[in-house]
Amino acid sequence: MEEYRMPAVPWLERLLNTTFFNLCRNHAAAARSECNMFCLDCNCDAFCFYCRSSKHKDHQVIQIRRSSYHDVVRVSEIQKVLDISGVQTYVINSARVLFLNERPHPKLGGKAPSVSHLCQICGRSLLDTFRFCSLGCKVVGKKRNNGEANARKEVVIERERRGDEEEEVISRQEMGEDIYPNTPPPTARRRKGIPQRAPFSS
Repeated sequence: MEEYRMPAVPWLERLLNTTFFNLCRNHAAAARSECNMFCLDCNCDAFCFYCRSSKHKDHQVIQIRRSSYHDVVRVSEIQKVLDISGVQTYVINSARVLFLNERPHPKLGGKAPSVSHLCQICGRSLLDTFRFCSLGCKVVGKKRNNGEANARKEVVIERERRGDEEEEVISRQEMGEDIYPNTPPPTARRRKGIPQRAPFSS
């Protein structure tokens, strides 16, 4: 599989698992009380516009938007803090965005896909030579890639270990040593004292 970059950032998993667009408990009566903000510095739950002004004023904050009931983020915001190469982008309301997570889509069943580009994780058709339909799919792809790399690394280490053991056995045999510990030969039981003949009776 072709390598691609996906930096390990502490807030990425939290971002993808956060629920957005609930009403803020502290500002529910306000006009802009939907929790559609995420702070990269605090790495906490979503918050609203008013929480940002009071608690996250000088922090790195990105705003999550909605497209067909799915969470998206503007490319201009997320690409400043994360490598998004390989992820499909879309133009919505004159802004280029990408989806945070995989979206449900009908399966093709046994039919061969008529498109040439598919998401490597969920199989969604892509518009161009992208590899993932969402940021979440890229994260899954990275984990799989790391898992395969770790498996290959373990195989190499095991082969090297076996090779070292074989070399050690060959070396000991060349030196005339047995590969098993030497065991002393069994010793015959010795009689106690010198045998004496009985004296002749007169």
